[in-house]
Amino acid sequence: MANQGPIPVVIIGAAGKMGREVVKAVAQAPDMNLVGAIDTTPELQGQDAGELAGLGEALEIPITNQLEPMLAFAAQGRQPGVMVDFTHPNSVYDNVRSAIAYGLRPVVGTTGLSQEQIQDLAEFADKASTGCLIIPNFCIGVVLLQQAAVAASQYFDHVEIIELHHNQKADAPSGTAIQTAQMLAEVGKIYNQPIVEETEKLPGARGSQADEGVRIHSVRLPGLIAHQEVIFGAAGQIYTLRHDTSDRAAYMPGVLLAIRKVLQLKSLVYGLEKIL
Repeated sequence: MANQGPIPVVIIGAAGKMGREVVKAVAQAPDMNLVGAIDTTPELQGQDAGELAGLGEALEIPITNQLEPMLAFAAQGRQPGVMVDFTHPNSVYDNVRSAIAYGLRPVVGTTGLSQEQIQDLAEFADKASTGCLIIPNFCIGVVLLQQAAVAASQYFDHVEIIELHHNQKADAPSGTAIQTAQMLAEVGKIYNQPIVEETEKLPGARGSQADEGVRIHSVRLPGLIAHQEVIFGAAGQIYTLRHDTSDRAAYMPGVLLAIRKVLQLKSLVYGLEKIL
């Protein structure tokens, strides 16, 4: 890989809060080369991605809404390119299919894809023998929280998840909370067996119910970034696991790792823990 030069990277959603952090991280990584910055925000077209991200210098990479021409350009180099997506649930599926069609390896941080969409993308990536990473959360601390939750589930029969995010997040529950619930369900037990007949006086008061009885509650407020609690209960005790993000820079080591690792894959992989 080193002989082929730096990894060409196209960032979709480059003007968003996460996108700007990715622009900075990729621009400062010695083994990567930012070749494209895609965003559909009309007033930002033509602005320099580096200046917009707060790097303090121009990268001579303008923000553009021309996705397919940029993917075609990135696919022309000797080194396989990577597309990083931090956009919106409504567009990420088409973005990933386009990237694979042009031979780029997608790294997806956008959540909200349905299981059917993920399965379809997995089949598409398999046919193309192209690596694809879908990562609900790029933070190493979240992986550790999830591993601790799975370990605790061996000893607790009651568990609920509370996830808290900023009020600009479009999907609920978060992809991280859904993934955590899936990991708990895979333990092979039913949680939260009812001991009374519950009545919700307001619909949704008890949150959403994932597989095997795991309940998820979503909070959306300005001032939050990304936070998750997994709360276990048993007679006479409560065991709480919590992870808080105070700066989006916490995700960047995971993003850079994913960009490097996706080049080694030939299929779709879901979850940061699979590549650590």
